[in-house]
Amino acid sequence: MTKLELQIAWRYLRSRRGSKLLSLISIIAIGGVLVGVSALIVIIGVMNGLQHDLREKILVGSPDIRVLTYGEDLKINDWPRLTEALLNGGHDYAGGVYVVGIQPQGRGVPDVTTIRSHATYGDFRFASTDGQQRGVVLGKLLAARFNKYPGDSINLLSSGGGKMNPVTGYFVPKVERFEVTGIVSTGMYEYDNSYVFVALDKAQNLAGLGAGVTGIEVKTADRWQAAGIAAGLVRALGWPYRTVDWEEQNHSLFQALKLEKLGMGVILLLIVLVAAFNIVSTLTMVVADKTKEIGILKAMGMPAKSIRRIFFAQGLVIGVVGTALGLILGFAAALALDKYQFIKLDAQVYFIDHLPVTTQPMDVMWIVIASIAIAAIATVYPSVQASRLFPIEAIRHE
Repeated sequence: MTKLELQIAWRYLRSRRGSKLLSLISIIAIGGVLVGVSALIVIIGVMNGLQHDLREKILVGSPDIRVLTYGEDLKINDWPRLTEALLNGGHDYAGGVYVVGIQPQGRGVPDVTTIRSHATYGDFRFASTDGQQRGVVLGKLLAARFNKYPGDSINLLSSGGGKMNPVTGYFVPKVERFEVTGIVSTGMYEYDNSYVFVALDKAQNLAGLGAGVTGIEVKTADRWQAAGIAAGLVRALGWPYRTVDWEEQNHSLFQALKLEKLGMGVILLLIVLVAAFNIVSTLTMVVADKTKEIGILKAMGMPAKSIRRIFFAQGLVIGVVGTALGLILGFAAALALDKYQFIKLDAQVYFIDHLPVTTQPMDVMWIVIASIAIAAIATVYPSVQASRLFPIEAIRHE
């Protein structure tokens, strides 16, 4: 593209009467691209933020890989992790909770999950005042629901390993008394409202598992390699062991989020397509307005391909300027949403308390490419129409 072609393209974008400002129709076309790109940046950032925050909050108390068994009692005897129970605070009210048995915090004890780092009061040593490690760590919302805090005592009731009374035909409940020694706050509603953490041996006794456990949790060096490592563990351990990686455990949720991200991206891309029609109409109006000038240029020997490049340059300028401004506005809006948390969410429904925003370079790159490409394609029709004008007819055009 020659310097002359660029100068003519810039002249056609400007207002009349010698003004150096862009014409109103050019500003409107740029505004359409700006709105589309900024909306895409923000919404795709929100979808990425939702995926990232939900994944991180879910994996606070969930391992990369969980080794389970197909055995009849679903128990690994040679080495519970999770059991359901009722929690009672010494009064008539009782509620269902998940009892999680983990090894007490100490030297040499691996952190398979990050749950220990989210303790707001106390710790995960389960050190009760009686010296028997009968401590319990409650989720923040669960503690508030039962009005129990460090130093208070609670009762946990379970089915006692599934044993039944032959006379009544009902399960024989097992009741264990614990002392609250810690509070944990993860920001994940399910963990904070329903989970109780106790020492591994106390959970085994409460569930009636003896020395067995219901599963072994595994932490990987690279979470995204968990599926391959899980398959390798199955081959190494053989029957009756099986594995479930973190993506499989939450497959439906993550797939729904990916589908929503794709759907929102396609829908918002239509805004950019609408902006492309603005570019088409803008350049078509320029062709109609500059018909006489185009005829003179062709009569002076300017080839048809140069005429096409002039209008291609106009559309490209609109696309690039609109995309650049959209990126600036989109990033500013995304940063403001993430920093000041303008939009609050119900944690009981969405697991998170505000709308997170995370922008990814690859997504931004595709948005920029798509926006500029659409703007370039939009120049095809008006540029071809301009290049096909006959000089004599164009010069005589009123």
